[in-house]
Amino acid sequence: MDVSLIVSNILNPPVLFFFLGMTAVFVKSDLEIPAPIPKLFSLYLLFAIGFKGGVELIKSGITQEVILTLAAAMFMACLVPIYTFFILKVKLDTYDAAAIAATYGSISAVTFITASAFLTELGIHFDGYMVAALALMESPAIIVGLILVNLFTVDEKRDFSWPEVLQEAFLNSSVFLLVGSLIIGFLTGEHGWKVLEPFTQGLFYGVLTFFLLDMGLVAARRIKDLQKTGVFLVLFAILIPILNAGVGLAIAKFISLPPGDSLLFAVLCASASYIAVPAAMRLTVPEANPSLYVSTALAVTFPFNIIVGIPLYLYGINLFWR
Repeated sequence: MDVSLIVSNILNPPVLFFFLGMTAVFVKSDLEIPAPIPKLFSLYLLFAIGFKGGVELIKSGITQEVILTLAAAMFMACLVPIYTFFILKVKLDTYDAAAIAATYGSISAVTFITASAFLTELGIHFDGYMVAALALMESPAIIVGLILVNLFTVDEKRDFSWPEVLQEAFLNSSVFLLVGSLIIGFLTGEHGWKVLEPFTQGLFYGVLTFFLLDMGLVAARRIKDLQKTGVFLVLFAILIPILNAGVGLAIAKFISLPPGDSLLFAVLCASASYIAVPAAMRLTVPEANPSLYVSTALAVTFPFNIIVGIPLYLYGINLFWR
């Protein structure tokens, strides 16, 4: 593997600030980001990437490639929770296995955004419509996770309030803002882009950098939760993203996605949700242990993907696309 890709990724300011946040916790600094600010920055990033994706989507149009990509995204969002559930069932009960499987079937928008920044830094083109794939992959995993709980819980009948579940899956703040921004970008097109460009582009990398600083703080604090899980979940949180990315790359090759889009698709398949799905699991599967599904996604998979995974998947693309 070309080590320079990893070095180039690590030396990006957002990633370095992620390390800075982790270091602050390890050396017991009193650095802390007030709670409302990370939430605001998270919403800004979703708004900016969604709006840009909508503008790019109207430029490219609804082509066969777009439809195939979105269908493949939905397929992976349903498939990943199923096979990861059976892997996790080797060591965990149904509730924890289903909650973690749903987490890994969904996506991390910040990982996607970091990968987009990495491609931009390298000058590799990618299509804005990939944001639509991002929007479509969050909700199905929640539904599949709950179906798995229903199918494999034998001690009692599970009764969910499906209207609440569907509202949490499809109308949670992340999905709602991302899809809404995508639609507005699509409706306003180039004119809307010119109006909002100073806000959506000029501030983007600064906000991403500051947000990753906070993510470094949060991830480092979550590491202690992994001490209770043993080696199994740590290895799972590292190896499953690689497996999922490999499946994603094979699908991307099959539907003839270009390299930049293929990397983003692989990243979507490899990432895990640490906000939307955990919130839904707390509501619908209270028997599952949040420290397991949050800490694996946030303290292991998220840093692995943004530090090593993104350049590793790009290396795989370079091999596939030769």
